[in-house]
Amino acid sequence: MIDLYYWPTPNGHKVTMFLEEVGLPYTIKPVNIGKGEQFDPGFLKIAPNNRMPAIVDHAPADGGAPITLFESGAILLYLAEKTGRFLATDLRGRQEALQWLFWQMGGLGPMLGQNHHFSQYAPEKIPYAINRYVNETNRLYGVLDRRLADRDFVAGDYGIADMAAYPWIVPWEKQGQTLDDHPNLKRWFHAIAERPATKAAYARAPDVNPDHGKTMSEDAKKVMFGQTAGNTKR
Repeated sequence: MIDLYYWPTPNGHKVTMFLEEVGLPYTIKPVNIGKGEQFDPGFLKIAPNNRMPAIVDHAPADGGAPITLFESGAILLYLAEKTGRFLATDLRGRQEALQWLFWQMGGLGPMLGQNHHFSQYAPEKIPYAINRYVNETNRLYGVLDRRLADRDFVAGDYGIADMAAYPWIVPWEKQGQTLDDHPNLKRWFHAIAERPATKAAYARAPDVNPDHGKTMSEDAKKVMFGQTAGNTKR
């Protein structure tokens, strides 16, 4: 029913976590971003931003032609609406969940991504850049920790806002953080990690990429970090 264009990154894990939770049948279409497969013309018809994940739903609710979507937040929202799962339907509950979903998309993901880039991948270690993003990561961890002080999950019951945030916290050590500094976040993190669907989603990673978790090659870095409008045309 669902074709998932995927590579095991935090944004990719968001979608497999949802699909494993609801049991929707899906087929993974690997997009090896280290080899530049995200620039394949066929993939660009689905994901014009050269980024995975993306999906094709061959059985949309309106019974029409297949629906294609890119951007992980949009995919989570679409799948929640399609299945009626993991997103509140009342006005206030829905808006509460959506603002935290967009908080992840606009803040937690991009800032932690920059943390990883400057601390793990940049050829030149720039102290200002590393400190800037490690500190911002810490601030965002604090925001999430305070949010979780009086609730089990980010927006009521477990939902798409949690699925969006969790994969970005998984590599907390590489981000220069410690979960012990954020006890509410730590409790939330371990609760999600123990969910069977989370374990099943993460188990897909080495099947898709046998090198998952290994150091990125220099060739892959050139593909990933040397992109311009001109050199990504195919």
